Amino acid sequence: QFQVVESGGGSVQSGGSLRLSCAATGHFDSMAWFRKIPGKLREGVAGIDTRGKITYADFAKGRFIISQDNSKNNLYLQMNNLEPNDTAIYYCAADGGYLRRLESDYFGIWGQGTQVTVSS
Repeated sequence: QFQVVESGGGSVQSGGSLRLSCAATGHFDSMAWFRKIPGKLREGVAGIDTRGKITYADFAKGRFIISQDNSKNNLYLQMNNLEPNDTAIYYCAADGGYLRRLESDYFGIWGQGTQVTVSS
């Protein structure tokens, strides 16, 4: 059964850091992080594929780092200098195709999400 499971969410003060993890069952050529802020549409945060292509949303550039382990079964998101408007549910997503666009429609497997709360 193909699935992804997130972990590592929590509460942190503004300026702090968190590292999210995603464990994948099955092989995926692309994986990504999305987030859902209350009252807003789900948006892409960062994506990576097995060719080494990496894409970041503008708000994530310079603060967030996406990475995988050598097995490509574990995905990470290091989030630094967090701000209150980063508060959201963060989702891991995966797909059998290579990374094309950082949009929900391009990913077929989704985790349940992990809450990240940043206080000022």
